[in-house]
Amino acid sequence: EKQGNGEGGREHKEQGLGSGVVISPDGYILTNSHVVGAADEIKVTLSTNKREYTAAVIGADPQTDVALIKIEAKDLPFVTIGDSSTLEIGDVAMAVGNPLGLEQTATLGIISAVGRSDVNILENGYESFIQTDAAINRGNSGGALVDAAGRLIGIPTAIQSNFSGGNIGIGFAIPSNMALNIVQRLLDGGGVVKRGFLGVFLRELDPNMAKALGREDRSGVLVAEVGEKTPAEAGGMKPGDLIVGYEGKPVESMQQLRLDISNTPPKTDVVFTVVRKGEKTDLKVT
Repeated sequence: EKQGNGEGGREHKEQGLGSGVVISPDGYILTNSHVVGAADEIKVTLSTNKREYTAAVIGADPQTDVALIKIEAKDLPFVTIGDSSTLEIGDVAMAVGNPLGLEQTATLGIISAVGRSDVNILENGYESFIQTDAAINRGNSGGALVDAAGRLIGIPTAIQSNFSGGNIGIGFAIPSNMALNIVQRLLDGGGVVKRGFLGVFLRELDPNMAKALGREDRSGVLVAEVGEKTPAEAGGMKPGDLIVGYEGKPVESMQQLRLDISNTPPKTDVVFTVVRKGEKTDLKVT
């Protein structure tokens, strides 16, 4: 990206640095959308052979901060991918990347939490982050969070920090299962993720609302408004419905329900279980 600096119209290049993970022998690389999103040109240097490649963006999804890029190469060593759904708090985790330009840096920590969806890192995005205290700094974004066996379990994406912008032991990574789901959908959708859409405004239950609805806990998500000519309206959903199930799975939070809906391909028939006037009913929605 070239910018004039106002002094005789001279131009300079803005350069950024991030990390990536090779996921196939023919050069597909997983990284963050924010690492590659605004770049005019992407250069990739491999730690194995120190060669520099020009990469093409296959697709990027800002709403989950996942991107897939590709270099023209063969027989590359590539990461073994783990199952992020099996992670437990206290599991060992290692972050590998290029913090502050320090190539191939590894830092060690544990899984501090899973399913973090209330950290507001992605505006209007879909969050379900792994939290770790493995040191993550600027430049780690898009790299690898691996387990004790070296299997990819997450993509480091963001940190909570103080004014210094440095690591204070609270880092967030996109789970590997979620990242791979987006990769597949980018490939299937020609570089774009096609998401399901319901057409409602949702609210979390507060204690007073739960009491008014006769609920003993605050599980479920309240439908505040139903848009006109939306799938929700066509399926019979009404304001005041309390959504307690989606495709047979309990609805625990608004963020999780948004993520589940977004992960459903358009034109899919799904079943919402709602409580209306104290009665449970199933609604089929396309």
